[in-house]
Amino acid sequence: MFIYPKKYDVIVVGAGHAGVEAALAAARMGCEVLLLTINADAIGQMSCNPAIGGLAKGHLVREIDALGGEMGRNTDMTGIQFRMLNTRKGPAVWAPRAQCDKKAYQLRLKWICEKEPRLDLKQDHAAKVLHKDNIAYGIETHLGIQYHCTCVIITTGTFLRGLMHIGSNQAQGGRSGDIASMNLSSSLMSIGLELGRLKTGTPPRLIGRTIDFSKTEAQFGDNPIPTFSYWNRDLFHMEHLSKIHENQHSESKLEIQRNTSLLSKIGRQLPCYITHTSAKTKEIINNNLHKSPLYSGIIHGIGPRYCPSIEDKIVRFADKDQHQIFLEPEGIETDEIYVNGFSTSLPFDTQIDLVHSIIGCENAEILRPAYAVEYDFVFPTQLNPSLETKVCKNLFLAGQINGTSGYEEAAAQGLMSGINAALRVINKDSIVLNRDQAYIGVLIDDLVTKGTSEPYRMFTSRAEYRLLLRQDNADLRLSRLGYEIGLLPARNYCAFVTKEKSIQLELDRLSSTHSNGISLAKILSRPDASYKDLDESLPTLDFDVMQQIEIGLKYGGYINRQNMEVARLKDFENKIMPDSVNFDAITNLRLEARQKLSKIRPKTIGQASRISGVSPSDISVLLIWLKNNKF
Repeated sequence: MFIYPKKYDVIVVGAGHAGVEAALAAARMGCEVLLLTINADAIGQMSCNPAIGGLAKGHLVREIDALGGEMGRNTDMTGIQFRMLNTRKGPAVWAPRAQCDKKAYQLRLKWICEKEPRLDLKQDHAAKVLHKDNIAYGIETHLGIQYHCTCVIITTGTFLRGLMHIGSNQAQGGRSGDIASMNLSSSLMSIGLELGRLKTGTPPRLIGRTIDFSKTEAQFGDNPIPTFSYWNRDLFHMEHLSKIHENQHSESKLEIQRNTSLLSKIGRQLPCYITHTSAKTKEIINNNLHKSPLYSGIIHGIGPRYCPSIEDKIVRFADKDQHQIFLEPEGIETDEIYVNGFSTSLPFDTQIDLVHSIIGCENAEILRPAYAVEYDFVFPTQLNPSLETKVCKNLFLAGQINGTSGYEEAAAQGLMSGINAALRVINKDSIVLNRDQAYIGVLIDDLVTKGTSEPYRMFTSRAEYRLLLRQDNADLRLSRLGYEIGLLPARNYCAFVTKEKSIQLELDRLSSTHSNGISLAKILSRPDASYKDLDESLPTLDFDVMQQIEIGLKYGGYINRQNMEVARLKDFENKIMPDSVNFDAITNLRLEARQKLSKIRPKTIGQASRISGVSPSDISVLLIWLKNNKF
């Protein structure tokens, strides 16, 4: 055994989307960080679809960006197609989505980690969490090296006892080409954590030149480009970037080149293509369903309900003769095509027949076969809202290990675990985002309060205050917090303050121009109305400022109603539940409520009210008991 001489503030195990955000957040907040990964060439790898954002997921990415995280910036720099989804509906469900260059995304994220001053990147295989008296203090690797630290963050994705399936063939691995982590699960169980088993899958990748795209429908990106980052002027405007660095420090030509977006280099967005399965697809699957490890009983893990395999789709929707498929490019320097909506774990020979049954893919060649992967996860009700485990102090978990699916959900958890680990290092209170404050707050509260038995995916329908939590106002909700905790750079905060002041000044101007607020709302109530209809002598304003004014005026009544609802429930959310409460002693509580409350140990009355099995009458009993016992 060898104890590494440098003691770290934070060690992050796993360098996927959760691990990268956790490590960067902690390092940028002043911690000495070790990012430990099985494969240093796969940092931030997009193991499934090389796309970021989409419904509700786009909201998460914009919140990550508003706080000072990296995912939005990396997407803007490496995206090859950008779209704003749901624009025919209200602004609460508008959602940005980008198709990325898979390798460019991964390589830039690796470079970002490598150049971060307080972040050490090392390739090794974590085998054990070191802990004493229920306090984590480091990691031991397969090489027998011990790295000691104050806080440990585990972000192992699908690698915990990962098992890949193609038909009856099985192989250990977290994803194709990478080994699994076979011992860390035992270490976590020895600490006292309960683990379960989940499953996910990925579709085949095809060679583009073998597809007949004339039989498909091209889908183009939006123009102007709906970027993710609020701070993209740092990235896209080189003269602005150079001026910043003249005032701060010298900048190499390489860094300037790295901060030039991929789209500015290729000069265009790449199209995606829509096609469909056929009646032949349905026939092949029905004839070969017994060969699917999912249906033959070989796979025991529970798969994602909202991202089903093609076998699932055929079985669940037996009345449908075809299903929509998206053919999406994986990058600008590869001919590899991702077949979105066609994940499967059927044998390879069956996969060939299935691919050939897709319209336009009659002669397509498979570059990489589809497969399913089973992996261990930790039931997330064993975590505090800070993402620290309840059974072991200073041990945090983030990403798919907590039962979620998706890059965006992982990155959001990684960011918050990194923030809270950094705050623990300097003995400051954790940051917990509320459900009325961010989709990130909804995500984490759902996990630690309600738990999950299947891969959790974020939807706008999960947020009861989604009109307040729009993708367009994430900076107005979160950027001040990001700056206060030391994560959002000062130059970005100054840009945010300028925008905030511009919005208020223009609202004041409009209020003085028009006789009352009702007239403004009436002007904007027409379906085709816009901010430009408000006044003939408009000042020059940024699009983002105009958008905030328009939405605020047009939907002001609904927004005020949600704000009143938030205020009404604030007492519940702010009333702390003492750690010393013995729920079993509150005999007037129903048995199920006592059991659920004892297991989850909610931090507030609001959290207690959202636990499945705890009724409003149970909350009333609990409030009376707390008052009588002077809590």
